[in-house]
Amino acid sequence: MGGVSPRTVNRLLLLLTALLFSTGGAAIKATQLTSWQVASFRSAVAAAAVILLLPEARRGWDRRVPLVACAYAATLLCFVLANKATTAANAIYLQSAAPIYVLALSPWLLRERVHRRDALFGAVVACGLVLFFVGHEAPASTAPHPLRGNVLAVLSGIAWAFTITGLRWLGRESNFGATATVVAGNLIAAIVALPMALPVTRAGWNDVLVILYLGIFQIGLAYFCMTRALRHVPAFEAATLLMLEPALNPVWAWLVHNERPGLLALAGGALILSASLANTWVQSRREPVPGPRAMARSAD
Repeated sequence: MGGVSPRTVNRLLLLLTALLFSTGGAAIKATQLTSWQVASFRSAVAAAAVILLLPEARRGWDRRVPLVACAYAATLLCFVLANKATTAANAIYLQSAAPIYVLALSPWLLRERVHRRDALFGAVVACGLVLFFVGHEAPASTAPHPLRGNVLAVLSGIAWAFTITGLRWLGRESNFGATATVVAGNLIAAIVALPMALPVTRAGWNDVLVILYLGIFQIGLAYFCMTRALRHVPAFEAATLLMLEPALNPVWAWLVHNERPGLLALAGGALILSASLANTWVQSRREPVPGPRAMARSAD
């Protein structure tokens, strides 16, 4: 990399990670394949890509990994289904509300205390969530069923919260559980969606290229860059750089599909992302964040 410092390289890798993750919504909408077909084929390609790119994904398998992987598989499936039904902005912003569900799960599953500041953060995120369901969003060509998609996006956020909680559980004993979960979760998602994905009655080269891009680059290469960079970048800085994903996701959908989210959705997304960033900053000052927890930033 010539005169570029290793610290700069790792930050650039995280920015590339966020950039790749952010293209998911626009890419999912760019194919005529059904939701189930995209979910199944994308995850199948992604599982193979992660295994090839990340040697640690072949280690760290134990009986707990499939349990957490089921939650991750649900995240993947709901995210694709949501993107096909509602706007990319709604799908990513509603999924980004996952930390509020983590607050509810942590005392129950991890025996972790919830602080007063956490409750305030949760209240702000809850207000952001409410804005998505106030009023009526008109159907559009790229978002034909907004309400259904919004509900699926909420479910994706809940499933992601279980995934994050599970990764913390795995991370207490091993640093390899996260990548093994990515592989197992994608395999489970591919298998579960396959019966609904068949038969494939129409598919062109564009659809094949979109699926290959989603699996190899949007998931596989993104996780490769993220795992390499997170070892060397402080957790708060990493989380801040990765916030580029939900910020850019609706921008790609607008540029590629001329998709415009509603004003209330944008306001709700701004509340959720701002609260998440502020909470991450507070957490980083309170205690160091373990690697697997930091790695669990992105679901899709």
